[in-house]
Amino acid sequence: MNTPAVRILPTFNPSEGHNFIEPSKRINEGEDVSEFLCSKAYVDIMTFLLQLNRSMIPSKLPDGRVQTYPLNSDAVEYSAPVRQLQQLLSKLEAILSEAPPDTGPRRFGNISFRKWYHIVESRASALLEECLSPELLQTPSSDRNHPTAEAELKAYFLGSWGSAQRLDYGTGHELSFLAFLAGIWKLNGFPKNSPGVEERAIVLGVIEPYLELIRTIIKTYTLEPAGSHGVWGLDDHSFIPYIFGSAQLSPAIAESDLTPEEGSLPEVPEPTGVAKANIVDRERKVNMYFSAVGFIYDVKRGPFWEHSPMLYDISGIKTGWGKINKGMIKMYNAEVLSKFPVVQHFPFGSLFSWDRDPNVIPPPPTLHTSSASQARSNNTTSSGTKAPWATPSPAAQGGITGTAAPWAAARGPTIPEALRETGPTAPTRAPWAGPQPAGRQPPGNPGELTTKPPWAK
Repeated sequence: MNTPAVRILPTFNPSEGHNFIEPSKRINEGEDVSEFLCSKAYVDIMTFLLQLNRSMIPSKLPDGRVQTYPLNSDAVEYSAPVRQLQQLLSKLEAILSEAPPDTGPRRFGNISFRKWYHIVESRASALLEECLSPELLQTPSSDRNHPTAEAELKAYFLGSWGSAQRLDYGTGHELSFLAFLAGIWKLNGFPKNSPGVEERAIVLGVIEPYLELIRTIIKTYTLEPAGSHGVWGLDDHSFIPYIFGSAQLSPAIAESDLTPEEGSLPEVPEPTGVAKANIVDRERKVNMYFSAVGFIYDVKRGPFWEHSPMLYDISGIKTGWGKINKGMIKMYNAEVLSKFPVVQHFPFGSLFSWDRDPNVIPPPPTLHTSSASQARSNNTTSSGTKAPWATPSPAAQGGITGTAAPWAAARGPTIPEALRETGPTAPTRAPWAGPQPAGRQPPGNPGELTTKPPWAK
């Protein structure tokens, strides 16, 4: 029997005692991020992310054929828990009609979002009870003084929709939804199928509809990006569709193969296609990466290289979607999980424990684990300071050169050894860490103004 190359997120054994606790904030300053990167919660989140990512890579079938997993794939069947979560998302979308956008003049952050969020918050328990199994939600603690599993799941559910206070949405909220799904997994809320089967259903049947709902919410209430790096970020709001979308286009693998680190599935669009509106319009219907880029086209105007220089730079990678996928995972580790402004609001309970994982080696201190004030000062435009990933753009330099890929230098913590795939030891430095290939210079006028979303009047 073939052994899968990726670790699977363990589930609870109902026969063993367990106490749930109300999740609480533990990341209060920059130094706490280093503790988070050593925690059981971090390992569980990365395990689940890698598990989902691998499931989206095309499969080599025993008869020699290749099975791909595009959006709306007929090859993916949705289990009852996945359909219940789809029902939950539909109910949340329906609540939008109860909180129409305020008509008053406002550049960003329509205040009616607060009404929508407060409705969801007030109905959260009822919504979860309607759409999740009672056995899962009411999983009891061994100690009657402790809450049921619902207390923990509800915290991550409510953290998934943006901030009613700040009127924003970002990758920290996306992380909360990932934790919500991982919590259901740990509680045995999904059927135990062959490796990858249920994971694909989660990605295509729940995460993609979640992302579509989030895009609708963002456009409806003009939510601001939370903790955005501006032009130097990968995307104003989301990250995981770029991981799973690049996996969809990577070379096919057998169950026991390692995740590919380069190459592409035959006859898929080249990475350069993200800068071509007609290709994006075609591919967004079948691929999560292009779907995310398509949303950027929906809300931004101007040259793609100018408003999305990171994505433009990544599109110049010649060695295929497998390499992009590996780079996206490294970047998520460094730019999302290792950043104080992103993870500071993530709460910790028993499903995602603050306790230290005994197998994790503490990462060295880096700019990624700086305090909030340091992180903000690094993002200011004051003389001599810039974000650590911010190689000057064409507009900033006054010349026309490609921006550096975000993974073009060794930085931030590495993925723990325990989470790496079995097999030959990988090189310590990504092979794409060289300069941008010749000829990938952005077109257009380097002096053009930065573009804005169409609602930014």
